[in-house]
Amino acid sequence: MGVYEELVARGLIAQVTDEDEIKELVNSGKAVFYIGFDPTADSLHVGHFMALCLMKRLQMAGNKPIALIGGGTAMIGDPSGRTDMRQMMTKETIQHNVDCFKKQMSRFIDFSDDKALIVNNADWLLDLNYVELLREVGSHFSVNRMLAAECYKQRMERGLSFLEFNYMIMQSYDFYVLFQKYGCNMQFGGDDQWSNMLGGTELIRRKLGKDAYAMTINLLLNSEGKKMGKTAKGAVWLDSNKTSPYEFYQYWRNVDDGDVIKCLKMLTFLPLEQIDELAKLEGSEINKAKEVLAYELTALVHGKDEAGKAQEAARALFGNKADTDNMPSTELSSEDFTDGGIGILDLLKKCGLTPSNAEGRRLVQQGGVSVDDEKITDPRAQIGLSSFEKGHIIIKKGKKVYHKAVFKS
Repeated sequence: MGVYEELVARGLIAQVTDEDEIKELVNSGKAVFYIGFDPTADSLHVGHFMALCLMKRLQMAGNKPIALIGGGTAMIGDPSGRTDMRQMMTKETIQHNVDCFKKQMSRFIDFSDDKALIVNNADWLLDLNYVELLREVGSHFSVNRMLAAECYKQRMERGLSFLEFNYMIMQSYDFYVLFQKYGCNMQFGGDDQWSNMLGGTELIRRKLGKDAYAMTINLLLNSEGKKMGKTAKGAVWLDSNKTSPYEFYQYWRNVDDGDVIKCLKMLTFLPLEQIDELAKLEGSEINKAKEVLAYELTALVHGKDEAGKAQEAARALFGNKADTDNMPSTELSSEDFTDGGIGILDLLKKCGLTPSNAEGRRLVQQGGVSVDDEKITDPRAQIGLSSFEKGHIIIKKGKKVYHKAVFKS
């Protein structure tokens, strides 16, 4: 099975252009492809992780990845999948995020000896002359066709700014520059990017009269991917300071039963034959597949040592054992207590388990909070210092989220 056929078997392909040429380039290791990452935060998240796994998989087959960081397009904001305009960021914030992305990507992709590249589209977009851009690039785009694209249609009723309207042109120009400068012959993206990607291919063909191939990989970034990348605390980050290895492991350990095999195929590097065997598990046995998924992905992001620690801690909790060494924790000091106690709502916020008192109150009243295995149902409940006799307490949120609160006097 060639690498292209494996991508199909793993359920990654949404649609392609020029399939025969793409198959030949990918299977022969001659593809020079790019995936774009807009630096809207200071850490990559699970949605990006899917793209990174794909880049790693193709690089292992001899193809050359280009990680395009959108330091320039982030100045505008992608309207795809949005109902409102993205918040504008300063150049300083964007540059900080770019630097964070570069550091994290190096854990997945081998950038040594020109095996892969990291480029920033700010290097060419921010220096463009507006009139020259209109003449050289804008003349190749039909407004009628642009407005028919899904990424714009969903915004028309609420209002689409002229700023965002230019995003397709900017992304298309990226492919044009990468094609000329680095020989990039293929672009990958989520299914919501198809119109933008076709724009880039068309621009190259119109300006240069050469063939360029666009390929879209369904990384589920538009709907399912965004859903998969969220927990009660927010996005699942690849930065251990934002999402600990234990929390990362627990997230994948608790995915829906129906998503386990799909995630194993799309995100892990396990052989398809092994995944097919795991797919035969039924009932409570599915938890074995979930453990495999959680361990493999945590090892990819945080290393095997951290994955092993997270797995041990998770097994201890599921087995009602006392090993909590690797559980995510929050330190409390005497300043957090008033008259020897801390309110349960304040405790939940302090530990990052709820974003507000209103959310905490709802959770408590619905019976979703326990402290040291004792259910808390009164939102006015106080947790006294006496509860910290052993130095910590264990907070359980819902059925699957555990957190250790440690008191440091």
